[in-house]
Amino acid sequence: MPTPRHQPSWLADSVLYQVYPQSFADGNGDGVGDLAGALEHLDHLAWLGVDAVWFSPLFASPFADAGYDVSDYLSVAPRYGTNEDLVAFVDAASSRGIRVLLDLVAGHTSDQHPWFREWADDPADGRYIGHDRVGRPAGIWCPVPGARGGYYQLNFYPCQPALNFGYARQDPAEPWRDPVDAPGPLANRQALKDVMAHWFDLGVSGFRVDMAASLVKDDPGHVETGRLWTEMRSWLDATYPDAALLSEWGEPATSVPAGFHADFFLQFGNPALRALWHTGTGTSDAAWGHDGRFFFDPEGSGGIDVFLREWRRATEAIGVGGGHVALPSANHDYARLVAGPRTAEQARAAFAFLLTWPSLPTIYMGDEIGMRYVEDLPDVEGSILSPTNNRTGSRTPIQWEPGPGAGFSTAGEADFYLPLDPDPHRPDVATQRADESSLLRLVRRLVALRRETPALRPGGDLEVLTEDYPFAYVRGGTHLVVVNPRRAEASTALPDGWAAADPVLVEGVRTEGGRVVVDGFGFGVLTRA
Repeated sequence: MPTPRHQPSWLADSVLYQVYPQSFADGNGDGVGDLAGALEHLDHLAWLGVDAVWFSPLFASPFADAGYDVSDYLSVAPRYGTNEDLVAFVDAASSRGIRVLLDLVAGHTSDQHPWFREWADDPADGRYIGHDRVGRPAGIWCPVPGARGGYYQLNFYPCQPALNFGYARQDPAEPWRDPVDAPGPLANRQALKDVMAHWFDLGVSGFRVDMAASLVKDDPGHVETGRLWTEMRSWLDATYPDAALLSEWGEPATSVPAGFHADFFLQFGNPALRALWHTGTGTSDAAWGHDGRFFFDPEGSGGIDVFLREWRRATEAIGVGGGHVALPSANHDYARLVAGPRTAEQARAAFAFLLTWPSLPTIYMGDEIGMRYVEDLPDVEGSILSPTNNRTGSRTPIQWEPGPGAGFSTAGEADFYLPLDPDPHRPDVATQRADESSLLRLVRRLVALRRETPALRPGGDLEVLTEDYPFAYVRGGTHLVVVNPRRAEASTALPDGWAAADPVLVEGVRTEGGRVVVDGFGFGVLTRA
């Protein structure tokens, strides 16, 4: 069992909220979201009860990949405001008990970054990976635009050259492979620390690390990449012990023991998230072998077994007190919770599960009001990866008030997300705040219940009772949770001692004859003395 590391005291009990800054809130009317708009709506997040906000990239960028192509890690992109605006947001959030995390694109930069321009003209510079061989592997190498000549290795899009953190394995036929302790890789490790320290010193509480598994190349089992993050974690524990690192890795059993405080179950690689939410809409799962079953399916196509298998594997590898599995409702790359056949009504049971399961829950902006993934939208800043991987529909603006459109005009520097959902009944924040029966009000009650009930937080014990419809589990020995995400009614036997259970928060749940019966799309949290 892994030896527990120091953990920031605030993280375990947090509910995270992801902000995609381009489309969260437009404060200056130019058609693009910004920090001024986020500040105007900070009270929404405080009212909702979230503990930490994670911003997708805010740094300077040419925005060929929505900000994941960074041209300056130490400056806020002008479209969003200034460094002072970010510090003002951090301070205002802190006064409301909310921490702020930023997105750290660690494995690559924009090809417009000064580092890359300097490297392209200096053969002695080791910051990126390059060679002069013409017979390069297709899709991996791109021509160097400067005096250096040859080719550079990309990390995602061609505009994103891979930073050089070395290769785990050397090959005499490929002399460009630096070892991980060569000057270039060591300089990049130091640069990661310098970037994080800069923002920690300004009040930021942590980072979510983009493509965290991609740093060291040709690294079987991610052994050397894991050692790199172990080094970062040791530095963090010694220098900024209250800060947190979350990874976009998708394999908590590997990444958390390596040094991250938490890792997300994601739409790629590990099947856990897809087995919960995926409806066949949005980001395709074909490349990852998804079999078409998902538990939160109105027709009840699949059990919870795949998710539980991966959950158990991850938590056993992490160990008690070793870190967390982060579970998102969705994200900027993956179809929203309300997508395909799943409606906002059906998302109620999904939130009941998300906020009572012993994970680190993350609400993707707009999911709390049941915003729908909008299909077949045009490309915006590199959002379409392929005909079956259109991410634009997950990035549309939040509808704060009732009215036409879905938030932003096209008056600004980019045409953002128009035309949009034509549904006149599209959800909006203002209407749902005024409606006690709304999804937004339910999410707020569930967040509050989690905060008020230690048994429902990650430290509470978990006992799984059923792996079917309804899914039933006991938290902390005191709270029974039942979730039925399918259309048809479902029931299961009450465990011993639960016949007289009292409802805490229930919709469509009743106990009768030693059984708990759950209506279609129903859920409940019950307790016993």
